[in-house]
Amino acid sequence: MISAYTGTQVREAEKPLLGAGGGAALMQRAAYGLANAVVRELLSRGRRRYGASVTVLAGKGNNGGDGLFAAALLAGRGMRTTAVLTSEEAHAEGLAALEKVGGRAVRLTPGNFADLAAAAARADVVLDAILGTGARGGLRGPAAALVGELERLRPRLVIACDVPSGVEADTGEVHPPVLTADLTVTFGAVKTGLLTDPGADHAGTVRLIPIGIEPHLPEPDLRRLEADDLARLLPHPRRRSHKYSRGVLGVVAGSDQYPGAAVLACRGALASGVGMVRYLGPPGVADLVRQACPEVVCATGRPADTHVQAWLLGSGLDDGASEQLERVREAAATGLPLVADAGALPVLPRNLAENTILTPHAGELASLLARYGADAGRDGVEDAPLAAARRAARLTGATVLLKGATTLVVAPGGAVFSQAEATPWMATAGSGDVLAGVLGSLLAQLGTEEESFAARGIPRGDRWAGIAAVAASLHGRAGQRASGGGPVTAGAIAQALPEAMREM
Repeated sequence: MISAYTGTQVREAEKPLLGAGGGAALMQRAAYGLANAVVRELLSRGRRRYGASVTVLAGKGNNGGDGLFAAALLAGRGMRTTAVLTSEEAHAEGLAALEKVGGRAVRLTPGNFADLAAAAARADVVLDAILGTGARGGLRGPAAALVGELERLRPRLVIACDVPSGVEADTGEVHPPVLTADLTVTFGAVKTGLLTDPGADHAGTVRLIPIGIEPHLPEPDLRRLEADDLARLLPHPRRRSHKYSRGVLGVVAGSDQYPGAAVLACRGALASGVGMVRYLGPPGVADLVRQACPEVVCATGRPADTHVQAWLLGSGLDDGASEQLERVREAAATGLPLVADAGALPVLPRNLAENTILTPHAGELASLLARYGADAGRDGVEDAPLAAARRAARLTGATVLLKGATTLVVAPGGAVFSQAEATPWMATAGSGDVLAGVLGSLLAQLGTEEESFAARGIPRGDRWAGIAAVAASLHGRAGQRASGGGPVTAGAIAQALPEAMREM
């Protein structure tokens, strides 16, 4: 499991070491790790180290010091290094170390940013060490002009020092211009803003360099499940399991206008291991479900008369599906764990439980927040998705899974998971219906499971968010497998789920 922390948490963890006079040692460890990462990245791309050119964009603070000391180490290994000093002040010791080994430094001015950007774009590596975790807001003045021009020119290789300048370490919010990194080398702890959008758009691959603060870190601000976590958390039938003990999922989805949503939701549920699916819906939609999924038990009855362990509600419903929407309201009143997708979101009660998992995309979340008087608009959600998802979880009392390039899951108690296994090819009609089916299936199978989540450091109250994170990760991995780097359909994602689970 990857744990991520805010800049404030990291700075608090540094205090005991700084108080003991260890600040210089922390910076040297960071610089050494950054320099090694530069060399490793160059070699992985088939480029020589000796004679390679490096331009470091150095701010006035500790981030600039890390970059300058790293540049000095690289100069000592035979690389041609230039520091562009973006402020009137520079980290004195770092600059002295660079100049001592023959590195060159030039100060940025309003008149030379274009020439410096052109020169930097020709370098083998550009190190972005302008703003660090303590910065608020974006670049200004000549530094903004320099970075904006560099982003237009696109250097061969950009490596960010700790965080890309202009990305908020705590939230992932972005203040343009930002020089998009191929690799971000972060120190002591992964920062929250690197694992949530839109910051993740600019971070590239994230590599963590331990520097000695790790024992002083608190509980993480955000977590990301990895393959080993899924292997331990996914359901495993026992020798004497039967279809009822493996979970029964009730599905209220699909309408005359969107019948395929019910089919895809049922396919996603069946493919991810649930013991039985019971579908409630219009006869015409039920016929399509039977044809595609003969394993599904279809009926036209009421949720109160249907024995299940969890519900999946709302996929493919619109305002005209009055009978289905009434079933949604009735199922939501049972108190069972449930997934509320798409058309279910507007008809749910105002106050929800943590075992209700809402699965909006950005537009749906904006509409949901507007119902609670917290309208941010779709752009507001996309610009600050973590803040929006946290707000929705607090207001509703439910667990919120916000779909996107990075899927965020927020528990009402504050726990956050971030999963990003999906390929952009999965942005296709019906993909979300399959995800809803996977999540409903896992709720039915894991709703009473507590020990395995506790063993992974996920408390009882946060396990609903943990289940949602497992579903998002599994869905993304299945999509990657089905895509193979090219177009993929929602049906193909569902078909790839069993193999993705076997891989775990």
